[in-house]
Amino acid sequence: MLVVGLVLGLGVASAQTVAASAPVAPVAPVASAAPSPAASSAFRIDPVDAAWYAALPQDPEAATRAWLARIPAESKASSDAYYEGDYWLLLWNFLLGLVIAGLLLGSRPSTALREALQKRLRWRFVSDAAYGAAYAAAGWVLSLPLTIYQGYFREHAYGMATQNFGAWFGEQLINLAVAMLMTAVAVAVLYAVLRRAGARWWWWGTLTSMVLLVLLFVVSPVYIDPLFNDYKPVADGPIKSQVLALAKANGVPVDNVYVFDASRQTTRVSANVSGFLGTAAVRLNDNLLRRSSPPEIRAVMGHEIGHYTLNHSFKFLVGIGVLVLASFAFAAWVMRRLLARFGERWRLDGIGGVGDVASLPLLMAVFSVCSFVLTPVINTMVRTQEIEADYFGINASREPLGMSEVMLKLVEYRKADPGSLEEIIFFDHPSAYHRIYQAMRWREQMGESGTVPLMPTAAEPPTK
Repeated sequence: MLVVGLVLGLGVASAQTVAASAPVAPVAPVASAAPSPAASSAFRIDPVDAAWYAALPQDPEAATRAWLARIPAESKASSDAYYEGDYWLLLWNFLLGLVIAGLLLGSRPSTALREALQKRLRWRFVSDAAYGAAYAAAGWVLSLPLTIYQGYFREHAYGMATQNFGAWFGEQLINLAVAMLMTAVAVAVLYAVLRRAGARWWWWGTLTSMVLLVLLFVVSPVYIDPLFNDYKPVADGPIKSQVLALAKANGVPVDNVYVFDASRQTTRVSANVSGFLGTAAVRLNDNLLRRSSPPEIRAVMGHEIGHYTLNHSFKFLVGIGVLVLASFAFAAWVMRRLLARFGERWRLDGIGGVGDVASLPLLMAVFSVCSFVLTPVINTMVRTQEIEADYFGINASREPLGMSEVMLKLVEYRKADPGSLEEIIFFDHPSAYHRIYQAMRWREQMGESGTVPLMPTAAEPPTK
């Protein structure tokens, strides 16, 4: 969303996936029932039996290749095409953002709106907030064709979406309302600071953006996530007790495990264990419960608990803070030159145009360039944390087979075996090859295989 790009200065997260969460009010528990046809994934992995796991080579490389050989050629081709398509979408979204910024800067409606708002609303803070809301709406409308293709048609083409267009578009409208509100607040606060900061506006802009980001981390799981999904306690049973024990044993202060109905939107499996400023929650989606065996769930939750225990949210904020500071410094250098040359044509004023809220499209364009150029850096920051969480998770869960099995499921939307440079530039998580190899190396060195990750039957309750 536009507001998150503003808050971060880099556009590296979305309001629905920001890495923070908080407990929600207790409601009736749900059971992990069989998936509905609409929520079943078209992605396929060749099934195996207990004998296959027993026959896995001890050599990590050979074992990893045996795992990857279970991905049928058509599934691998679909996965590769889907993920590689994201490389082009990264470019198209970047170019579209620049075009939108150019349209808003060079057109009369943007500054005419600013002038009208300042005359009618009087208080600059309120008029800036209104401009921010209008900016979010304009960006949403102008990028809607690409959003519909990327978020609806493309997801359906690859068999990962479960909503009809009406339900999907309804959520986009909710997204728009949230974006307008959050952008209004962020723009009003940021430009109030910039107008008072003088020549060192870039330093104060960084500080303000990071404060807003922290607030976003706190607010998002409590007030935004529930707009899109229902969060309910997992039904009492072995899965809940094992995940809760794993969390408490590793310092996560929680007393419940929550499941959210991601299957209403997608077939993807996911989970998170996170918290910020005294909040903490363990949350997994219903696709993970329905499509994965107990060893897989333990492996995934061990990984997610690792993020919390290793303080990845705080470390991420520090790393992003450095990049935001560098981006603001670059923006100060670029904008000073551009505004000196084009500021009068764009009808901007205040600190050489920087303090004019109508310069927001220019600021966002500069940050968009920074975000695009820094993509490998940001991806490497995230990927490094994911590797650390993998190490933590496999040591906590002791489920190398479960971890490897669920990594195959993630190939549904992430290329399994990319080239080295490709992974550095485009992957914000390690590839399935590297994650399975890591699990198989752990298995070889520790002499443990964990539990065979077979799905339980009615006669076999999901217990270890």
